[in-house]
Amino acid sequence: MDKVFEQTSSVMLRAGRPDDALSCGTILYQGLRVVAEQHGFVPDFPSAEFGADMLTELLAHQAVYSVVAEALDGRVIGSNFLWEGDTIVGIGPTSVDPAAQNGSVGRRLMEHVLQRAHEKRCAGVRLVQAAHNSCSLALYTKLGFDVRESLVDLKGQPLGLTIPGRTVRPATETDLAACNQLCYRIHGHDRAGELKGAVERGTAMLVECDGRVSGYASEVGFFGHAVGENNEDLKALIGAAPASAEFGFYVPMRNADLFRWCLKHGLRVTQTATLMSLGLYNEPAGVFLPSALY
Repeated sequence: MDKVFEQTSSVMLRAGRPDDALSCGTILYQGLRVVAEQHGFVPDFPSAEFGADMLTELLAHQAVYSVVAEALDGRVIGSNFLWEGDTIVGIGPTSVDPAAQNGSVGRRLMEHVLQRAHEKRCAGVRLVQAAHNSCSLALYTKLGFDVRESLVDLKGQPLGLTIPGRTVRPATETDLAACNQLCYRIHGHDRAGELKGAVERGTAMLVECDGRVSGYASEVGFFGHAVGENNEDLKALIGAAPASAEFGFYVPMRNADLFRWCLKHGLRVTQTATLMSLGLYNEPAGVFLPSALY
């Protein structure tokens, strides 16, 4: 029997399950597409199948908490996810069926995962919000989130560049301690669980300068994050990133040097986003690339 979290006269929230992937993935694609196209942007995901494949992984991920919204006739009308594998938890993707948008479903999905984070005594909660979506910006602000960074979404072809004085190589398990220490120095917390998973998948890279780890990336992409002592470290990681189906990532706009460098090397701006936080947040003491979570 499904675990029911709460029910009102119009909507029931329950635990996500593996067979929700297709319905939730379709809503994820359709819901974000409608908002993006209203503002003249290309949808975040290329198809409903892409959304379903992604949510198949999330619904089976032991460190990801899921909640699904159902109408009283049993139709799935939305979903949300809380990534619980690290000190700071991330929210997303959050999606609502276009036919049910502006009816408080999104608010209830957000309130539910925030209550979950509160019960688990999480130090902080973060998310990345599409800047053109004024409704979600207003909702998250009302729920207590603060704007921390304006981000630019950059896409293009892999650069295939090397940076003098920097050596990039795959990260291994023996590198985890050094990478986590670097993240802690820059952010005041590490992302150890996320990084360990990236090492196991083979996507994590690190950069060395003068024989020490000066930066790393769980992946240069929308679902990966990176930190570095300075921009030369991030340039080295971006320059060495392998080809992928769609090469793109977020850069904080106020990092003008890195932003200009990316544009100079042919990457293009596709849209902007906003990094928001609730709870613990330290001003970064180095440079970084956020993921689609934070």
